[in-house]
Amino acid sequence: MKPSRKLLSALVLGFFLESCMGTDPGASGVQVNAQPVTVTLTAGKQYQTISHFGGSDAWACQFVGTWPDAKRNALADLLFSRDTLAGGQPKGIGLSLWRFNIGAGTAEQGAASDIRDEWRRAESFLNADGTTYNWDKQAGQVWFLEAARKRGVPEFLVFPNSPPVQFTINKKGYAHAGKPNLTAENFGLYADFLASVIAGIQKKTGVTIQYISPVNEPQWDWSDAGQEGTPFYNNEIAGIVRALSASLVKAKLPAKINIAEAGQIDYLYSPFNKQGRGNQIHAFFDKTSPDYIGSLPNLAQAISGHSYFTTSPYNQASQKRRELAAAVAKVPGLQYWMSEYCILGDNDGEIQGNGKDLGIDAALYVAKVIHNDLVNANASAWHWWTSISAYNYKDGLVYIDKNKTDGNFEASKMLWTLGNYSRFVRPGATRIDVSDQPGLLISAYKNVNNQLVAVIVNEQKEKAAIDLKAQDFQFSNVKIFRTSAQEDLKPVAADNEENTIIAEGRSITTIVADIIH
Repeated sequence: MKPSRKLLSALVLGFFLESCMGTDPGASGVQVNAQPVTVTLTAGKQYQTISHFGGSDAWACQFVGTWPDAKRNALADLLFSRDTLAGGQPKGIGLSLWRFNIGAGTAEQGAASDIRDEWRRAESFLNADGTTYNWDKQAGQVWFLEAARKRGVPEFLVFPNSPPVQFTINKKGYAHAGKPNLTAENFGLYADFLASVIAGIQKKTGVTIQYISPVNEPQWDWSDAGQEGTPFYNNEIAGIVRALSASLVKAKLPAKINIAEAGQIDYLYSPFNKQGRGNQIHAFFDKTSPDYIGSLPNLAQAISGHSYFTTSPYNQASQKRRELAAAVAKVPGLQYWMSEYCILGDNDGEIQGNGKDLGIDAALYVAKVIHNDLVNANASAWHWWTSISAYNYKDGLVYIDKNKTDGNFEASKMLWTLGNYSRFVRPGATRIDVSDQPGLLISAYKNVNNQLVAVIVNEQKEKAAIDLKAQDFQFSNVKIFRTSAQEDLKPVAADNEENTIIAEGRSITTIVADIIH
C-alpha cells in the first residue's frame, strides 16, 4: 500500500534529527520526544553533486580473486551487486567506483622486499628488466576488476602506493629516512609506466579506467617497511602530474588524473605540520602557485583527501570539514573527494581501530563519518579503504580467513551501512537541503531519475518519530531500508497506523521515494 505523504514526512524527519545536530549526538544525551517532529526538504536548495561511492582492492583481493569461484563471486556480489533477493533484500551495496592498486613489485622480491607481511606486498606488471610487461600479473585483482564491471560498476580508478622498485632510489617499495624514493629524472619513466598499465589493463579486460591517482598519502614517511609507499613534496607531485599528463596524451588515453590523496584533510587547506606538503588546494589549483597544475587538460577538477585522524570529537571534526569546504569553494568548479577511510586510532576515546567489529557500534561510527564528510565537507565522493580484510582490525567491509587459496568470509555492519548510501545515492545525485533538528543525522539527495533518497542515522537508544515535509515537491511510492543490530539493509514496511514513521534506536535508515513535480 502506498503510504501517505504525511507518513513519509514522519519517516524522514525523525531520521533527520541526528543529521543536523551541532554536537556529537552520541555525547549529547538528547532525548527524542514520542510526538513526531517535522523536517523540511527543499529540492530547490542544492549542494554538491555526488560522483561515486567506492572501495579499494588492497590488499586481500590479490589472493581472494583466486579463491573458489562460488566464494569469490559471493564476495563480489556483496560489494558490487544492485540485484535484490526475495522480499526486496539487496544482494550487495552497489559500489559505483572500484579502486585498483597498481603494485610496485614487492611480491616478486619476497622477503628481500623487507615487507614482513606478504599480504601487504604487491605484484607489478613490470618485468625485472624495467621495460617489458607481463599482463598475467595481479591476476586476483584483475578478476575483481572484471567482476565489478560485470555487475555494473560504472567507474574505475587505479592507484600505486609506490613507483616500481626498478625506478626507486633504494630499489625497494618503501622509503628511507622519510625521503622521497623517486628522483626527478625518473618522473618520466614513472609516468610512462602508469600510462602503460592503464592501456594494458584496458586491452586485457575491456575495462575502461576513468581515473588515475599517482601518489598516495605523500605526507607520511613510509620508511617502516610496513607496506609499499613513499612521501613526496608538493613540487614533486606537480612534476609527476605534468609528466603523467604528457604520457596520457601521448598514449591517447582518456583517464583523468586525481590528486593528491592527502593523508589527513588538514593538509588540503592548511600548512599543518609538514613544510612543503600542506596547503595542497592552493599549491595545485591557485594560478599564483609555482606548483599550479589546474589547467592541465586531463587533470580531474577534484582534490582528494583521507578522513583519518580527524573524525572525533564530532564538533571538532565538523569544523575541520567546514573549513575544508570553504577552501574548496574558493576554486570555481573544484570538487572534494574523500578517497580513503577506515577506523584508525582511538578517536578521542570514542572507538578503537584495533579489534574486528562486525556489529552496529563500528557501523554507527562510520555512518557519522560519512554524514559529516557529505554534509559538512561537501564531499562529492566517499571511498572505503580495504574492502576485504584478513585482519583483527576495523578496516574491512567484509572479513576473510587469512588464507591465500580458500577460506570463510563474513560481512560487517560497516558494509551494509555504507550500502545505506552507496546502494541508493547514485552518480549524478544532488544533495538537497534538510532543515535542522537536534537529535539525529539526516541528509537527502535527488537522483538523476527523479528519485528522492534520505539517509538517517539514529545513534541513540530511543526510537524517533518523524513527519517529513517537502517544501517544493511531492513524493510517492516510499520504500524503507534499515541497518541495525538485527538487520542488514533490510526492507522495512512502513507503519502507517498513525501516519508516522519510527526511526529505530541505534540504526541507519534509508528512505527511497519517487519525486512528483
